[in-house]
Amino acid sequence: MIASTALGWHAPGVPPTTARERARAELTAEITDLARAQLATVGAAGLSLRAVARELGMASSAVYRYFPSRNDLLTRLIIDGYDAIGAAAEQADDPTAPPTDRWLAVCRAVRRWARDHPHEYALLYGSPVPGYAAPPDTVPAATRVGAVLGRVLGDAARAGLLPAASGRSTGTITPEVATVLGGEHPALDDTVRTRALLAWSGLFGTVSFELFGQFVGVVTDADTFFDDAMRDLAGLIDL
Repeated sequence: MIASTALGWHAPGVPPTTARERARAELTAEITDLARAQLATVGAAGLSLRAVARELGMASSAVYRYFPSRNDLLTRLIIDGYDAIGAAAEQADDPTAPPTDRWLAVCRAVRRWARDHPHEYALLYGSPVPGYAAPPDTVPAATRVGAVLGRVLGDAARAGLLPAASGRSTGTITPEVATVLGGEHPALDDTVRTRALLAWSGLFGTVSFELFGQFVGVVTDADTFFDDAMRDLAGLIDL
């Protein structure tokens, strides 16, 4: 996560210590809370630091000392969102449960978070914001859900619960993604990881279709459909 005090961030897990740092952290949180509320009314494209400043009763120049641009504020909201949905996935995972149960619990947690925070979810997985490109700082937070799903897959491999892999390298999966999706194990090759990446994207595709209304008039029982779809995705990677 970004830890730039110029943008109002502190090192993760390190609370502000001085009165000045605490005041800055509180105002930074207030700015981001108001910006998050703006997502529900004007969307990410309409996010405005000037509007946030008006809500706070501050001069816009004062807010710019915390977030020099709208894009900096968007980055903060995106990292916060990815961290929140990632934390929900991590908390839902019970390493003592069977792999399929773990997979389903994590997928349900992702769906529940998305339904509880639709505007934040739309910022993360909806239409791109014109004029904004997410910086590399967002990547660690963005992979947290994938890392949980990958841990389920890797644990299943190490427990001998996956069939033997061919060991084939397709050249389509980067080493970084391979590390997230289960790590190194003889039962995990590029073919398995390709299916794992498909399952990971299938989770968010299913959630997005539901959240953005694509299942209206198509699915009669969203809960049952979701669970069945996630079990099918788990089967895709032999969980």
